Amino acid sequence: MISLHNLQPADLAPALDRFFAMAGPKLTRLARDWNPAQGTPVFTRRGNYTSRGWTEWTQGFLYGCRLLQFDATGDTTLLESGRADTLNYMAPHLTHIGVHDHGFNNLSTYGNLRRLALEGRTDDSADLVRLYELALRVSGAVQASRWTATSDGGGFIHSFNGPQSLFVDTIRSCRILVLAHHLGHMLMGENDRPVSLLDRAVKHIRATLNYNVYYGKGRDAYDVRGRVAHESIFNVKDGNYRCPSTQQGYSPFSTWTRGLAWGLLGCAEQLEFFRDHPEFVNALENGHAFIRELREGAKAMGDFYIANTPVDGVPYWDTGAPGLACMGDYLDRPAEPDNPHEPVDSSAAAISAQGLLRLGRYLGKTGTPYLQAGLTTARTLFQPPYLSEQPGHQGLLLHSVYHRPNGWDYIPKGKAVPQGESSMWGDYHAMELAVYLNRLIRKQPYLCFYR
Repeated sequence: MISLHNLQPADLAPALDRFFAMAGPKLTRLARDWNPAQGTPVFTRRGNYTSRGWTEWTQGFLYGCRLLQFDATGDTTLLESGRADTLNYMAPHLTHIGVHDHGFNNLSTYGNLRRLALEGRTDDSADLVRLYELALRVSGAVQASRWTATSDGGGFIHSFNGPQSLFVDTIRSCRILVLAHHLGHMLMGENDRPVSLLDRAVKHIRATLNYNVYYGKGRDAYDVRGRVAHESIFNVKDGNYRCPSTQQGYSPFSTWTRGLAWGLLGCAEQLEFFRDHPEFVNALENGHAFIRELREGAKAMGDFYIANTPVDGVPYWDTGAPGLACMGDYLDRPAEPDNPHEPVDSSAAAISAQGLLRLGRYLGKTGTPYLQAGLTTARTLFQPPYLSEQPGHQGLLLHSVYHRPNGWDYIPKGKAVPQGESSMWGDYHAMELAVYLNRLIRKQPYLCFYR
């Protein structure tokens, strides 16, 4: 269980300064050395970034890291590089009909550029801002078109596995739908039928909360409050739910911790969005009931994460991973990246830390445990053994895991499990977490996707 201390964001200021000082040169070298013809960097092997053909879901993180480094340090070279590569290479992602990752790729690039411009941090023209907003509108509508209806009158944005598949990850892609709606956009269907992006986002979130998140109410024999199924499977002929599943976790009845992390952060960010846009809640049928569902789902996942993660805030890759049975009281001591049984996943920690911090802030006085768990996790990540201090290693955050069941992750010679490597999503979310905390410490505008 994560240890809760009386931490403040300012306590992490020296560690954040070291992180940004380390990150700048690495991001600059990767921008210079990476050949786009190789595809997109996904994860490192022996410290060097490599691509992995599955989907190009990490390209936005590659450029987004540079934009966030500018956000924190004012490095205009990285701003110009991130902006140029976004404009040169990201257009295919706007109309990519084969993925559920629009909220990752396009908010990390066009979204960050829009936010920085509106804050007056860049000299981007009004026309360039309109281009960013057009990109976000298009992306939101294309993402919303990837739709499967369910028998209860709802529906969901299906994953790249096909129309039967609801991934918990995609709840964070709902940001692109609500932002596009906020910008005045909609999806146009056959016979000029308008489709509300807000309605589709809410239906998708509800489906995720109903089917991928558990609440300890006896839904199945493994129903533990806050447990998360990576995937839910539906019969596409009648829209009925069939069973839990997983692609990257150990089993349908355990919790892949990065899946939980996506769900937790996705819920927390949506709570912030609807708090700041009550007009959208009022426009929904049973809108206030929806917010209660969203809050309960976020709290359940936050509580599960705290209870099932070692004291320093870094989880193992799956709470049901079989090797954990060999590790004794592994929850009562710091996570051990160098162990012979199961890998940790620092990327799940970076994503979850931001979710815990946002949820704790949203809840106010009752949110202190989440805030403290988020700060504990962040403090751990921004120091060794997770901080990637060696200049020759291209990653920022060490001990990230991609796809343990498929065996894609590099295992060093003489070791039994993956360790010591980085991922593009782990680096991006470590950077996003650092910028989030840096802005709190410096009393700068609150970091969110919709302003």
